[in-house]
Amino acid sequence: MIARLLTALLTLALASPALAEESEPAVTILISIDGMRPDYLERGLTPNLAEFRRRGVAAAMRPSFPSKTFPNHYTIVTGKRPDRNGIVGNAMIDPVRPDQKFSMGDPKQALDPFWWQQAEPVWITAEKAGLRTATMFWPGSEVAHGDRRPSDWMRFDQNIGNAQRVNTVLDWMRRPAAIRPRLVTMYFDTVDTAGHRVGPGRSPELDAAIAEVDARIGEVARGVEAMGVRANFIITADHGMAETAEDRVIQLDDLIDRASYIAVEAGPYAAIEPAAGTDERVYQALLKPHQHMACHRKEQLPAHLQYGTNPRVAAIICIADNGWTILSGPPPYPVKGGAHGYDPANADMHALFMAFGPAIRPTAALPLFDNVDVYPLIAALTGFAPLPSDGNAATLAPLLAR
Repeated sequence: MIARLLTALLTLALASPALAEESEPAVTILISIDGMRPDYLERGLTPNLAEFRRRGVAAAMRPSFPSKTFPNHYTIVTGKRPDRNGIVGNAMIDPVRPDQKFSMGDPKQALDPFWWQQAEPVWITAEKAGLRTATMFWPGSEVAHGDRRPSDWMRFDQNIGNAQRVNTVLDWMRRPAAIRPRLVTMYFDTVDTAGHRVGPGRSPELDAAIAEVDARIGEVARGVEAMGVRANFIITADHGMAETAEDRVIQLDDLIDRASYIAVEAGPYAAIEPAAGTDERVYQALLKPHQHMACHRKEQLPAHLQYGTNPRVAAIICIADNGWTILSGPPPYPVKGGAHGYDPANADMHALFMAFGPAIRPTAALPLFDNVDVYPLIAALTGFAPLPSDGNAATLAPLLAR
């Protein structure tokens, strides 16, 4: 009699969708809104994110230096600062390959595994642990690590709109639990694009981009919930945005002749290598006080930047005051608008962080923290052992409901 009762109860449990859902491990969905400042939430344009903040937490997060797209996206998924994860800038030169330059606009270099091997991203660590992953864009997610990739991944194409990105993720979530990804990344670039064009102030273009991304994230969350899939969401940004202007420009050519230096990267900060045989002249010209710009030998950068030991860091790093732009010759893009890359201590560079889901405890306030601390949270939610990193698991551990 008792045996028949237990069998009946077990049959009922297996037939109950609610109980079956509880037995399935939750999915972790990591979303990046490139260039999303925390204060954008206060514009009244983001009803979905406002609801998710009530259900979880929203906070300001300090990026790593340089506050650029590729370095900080790779920091979030490795827990290592750019100086240790190897992606030290959107553009860089490695002494091992002095005749080649990494650039996010050059697919041949940006997709070469050589540049990405100094740190292992979460999707590779999770796959090694036997957990299926999927990446709907994320800098570095297209690159193989040895013979491993995410189980599902997409070649980045800016022409693939936000709606199609959402539909792809929802298709993955429709799979049976056995082949459903346990970790998913998503990337939205439109807020950053608008911020560069018109700056971070109120404008129809930026406001529309913020509202549209909010709507798309709402579609993801509600679509997953409608399927009965348990999911924890982490929403991040890589950096903020500062207002720039044509009358706030520092021209390197006014300080040293162009033939004497190589500007590996310029803008809010400049990465500079002296040309062969010109080291002392370049050092003398740049390593002295300048208005609206501070230049340092890489080994003498301010300690709080935690930057300068990687061989890929240029010999001289110049950092502009907030809102100023360092140029080497004519600008390759309009200076007026918005930019990022400044000292992460500047509030304009701070990035949005949000989290909500069944494993996230609703939290009214969270102090400013470093983006390296997101990595151990991803590992805890997804269920794999994190690799050693610069992140502190204790920082975001109070968010965990279990």
